[in-house]
Amino acid sequence: MNKTASTQRTQVAVAVIIREDGAFLLASRPPGKPYAGYWEFPGGKVEPGETVHNALVRELHEELGIEVTHATPWITRYFDYPHAQVTLSFFRVDGWRGEPHAREGQVLNWQAPDHIDVQPVLPANHPVFAALALPAVYGITQAGSDPARFLSKLDNAMAGGLKLIQVREKSMPSATLETFAREVLEHAQPHQARVLINADVALAQRIGAHGVQLNAAQLADIGSRPDLPLVAASCHNAVELDRAEALGCDFALLSPVLPTPSHPGAPVLGWNNFATLCSGRTLPIYALGGLDHTGLECAREHGAHGIALLRGAW
Repeated sequence: MNKTASTQRTQVAVAVIIREDGAFLLASRPPGKPYAGYWEFPGGKVEPGETVHNALVRELHEELGIEVTHATPWITRYFDYPHAQVTLSFFRVDGWRGEPHAREGQVLNWQAPDHIDVQPVLPANHPVFAALALPAVYGITQAGSDPARFLSKLDNAMAGGLKLIQVREKSMPSATLETFAREVLEHAQPHQARVLINADVALAQRIGAHGVQLNAAQLADIGSRPDLPLVAASCHNAVELDRAEALGCDFALLSPVLPTPSHPGAPVLGWNNFATLCSGRTLPIYALGGLDHTGLECAREHGAHGIALLRGAW
């Protein structure tokens, strides 16, 4: 991957077309094209004078016969094939008119994020499947001095669909924290929810958590990616996002987006700065700070993968 020399790279608009049931559309490349028979997301080259969004709309009409009514910017992939260096700008497409149908000799197939059963897939797309498997909402624990009461709230949230949880209890004694983290993990297993531990790689590894959430200080100092299935980073600026990408993090939190009750008067990013920081990023980004569930669509309009919630999650 090489993000430099962008003028030499072919700009490509790519669509992750998502049905209400969460399935997304893949298409096989037709005969006569490089990597013929390989599966990919629909899309195509950005023509001179086009915006990436306009190219997306045009390509999906040409390839699939649909009219895009709603698409939001998502992640970017920079990939070097033997025949081309490409910048792949992915959009989440969740609104369209018409039924997708093959207009250019390709084969179409709807896939579930947790069960990709078509092969071979274009190499650039493998990390995209992992990103698609991340849920829209990331809940951050707020147990305080009453872990038992919080576990009841956690059960209710997971019953309502919460699938990604960060154990973050800065005031909890270490022994209590480990017991609490183990309980969260135990409660999460029946719901197939994934649990990350805030800022403690050793604890995450010891209890078999799914991952760790690195804070900004750890992100700056750590030499290599921790040996865990999921590694996330807490970021506040472009330098920290650069570091998260270089470390190979699976996703990042970017904050604070809006004012929060816990930090009244503190500087915030605002949505315009948030969108600028998200643009061109290779990893999914969750918006954090001053949000509740109603903020998901706005976050996605500004390039977020989803939202991270503290009070709002419970």
